[in-house]
Amino acid sequence: MTHSLSKSRFQLTRTPLLLLGLVLCTGILAVCLMVSVLLGAADIAPQTVWQALFQFDGSTEHLIIRTVRLPRAILAVFVGAALAVAGAITQGLTRNALAAPDILGINAGAALAMVLTIYFKTSNGNVWVAFGGAAISTLTVYWLGSMGRSGLTPLKLVIAGSALAYLLNSLMYGVLIFNQRTLDEIRFWLAGSLAGQDMASILPILPYIVAGLAGSLVLSRQLTLLSLGEDVAQGLGLRTAWVKVAAAAVVVLLAGSAVALTGPIGFVGLVVPHMVRFAVGVDYCWILPYAMISGGILLSIADLAARLVIRPQEIPVGIMTSLVGAPFFIYLARSRIKR
Repeated sequence: MTHSLSKSRFQLTRTPLLLLGLVLCTGILAVCLMVSVLLGAADIAPQTVWQALFQFDGSTEHLIIRTVRLPRAILAVFVGAALAVAGAITQGLTRNALAAPDILGINAGAALAMVLTIYFKTSNGNVWVAFGGAAISTLTVYWLGSMGRSGLTPLKLVIAGSALAYLLNSLMYGVLIFNQRTLDEIRFWLAGSLAGQDMASILPILPYIVAGLAGSLVLSRQLTLLSLGEDVAQGLGLRTAWVKVAAAAVVVLLAGSAVALTGPIGFVGLVVPHMVRFAVGVDYCWILPYAMISGGILLSIADLAARLVIRPQEIPVGIMTSLVGAPFFIYLARSRIKR
């Protein structure tokens, strides 16, 4: 009785701190958004940026702000949020710290589907194609990870996902070798890039990302129970099969939308959930909101670095996230092996 009372008091005192942290993170995200609009390949005065946003006159500098920097800054926020939340859900579903949409081959499936449609000239690639590729990859990984007497295990799932990701990427680059036109069209996109997108191409896909983020918040309590273990969740009355299907659909929605817009950007879905869990614990009611904001912050900073490191040229943002994510993945893998 005394233990439960002390635990309740701890949660009550912790909630205001977590809310305050959420407000602070939102403020940091707003600063990243403003800096992303202010800085770029061309030097534009802050006053000119302000005028471009609120007193647009059609000049070259105003066009750069309105049609290049602002869409790119918005895209970094939403794609970062989508990838981070998809990674957090994937780790909760599999109960595996190494799981993420890019590690399990989900992003690779969406990217291959986009490349094939462009190669066969059936379309220029669209979000529904990416959804289909991501969904097929998800089902394939689950099937491969379930093979054998022991059934589905976290280790088998990561091994199956990694093998599938390598296979799909090999097929994708094999297709591109035989079609220089397709390679030239999507070379930058393949490395994961926020460049070249305007609001006309972003707005049709934003509703899918918003729907996926909203769906994740609806499932937050169920994901917390599921992360404790399937037997525990079923004992508490959770319909685990339906939760898994709904959560997988959210992951496909978020990962497919992100890949359709920016290509297969890696490691955001792996790194951000771990950073968030270190700060807020294991409750998905807090993990998911923090992951949304932190994912936007991380990708905004990575994109800003990609633009400024070799200015006026730029590096694909997927390379910048890999520079951070690859060592982190190695660290996680080594720590899991030691355990």
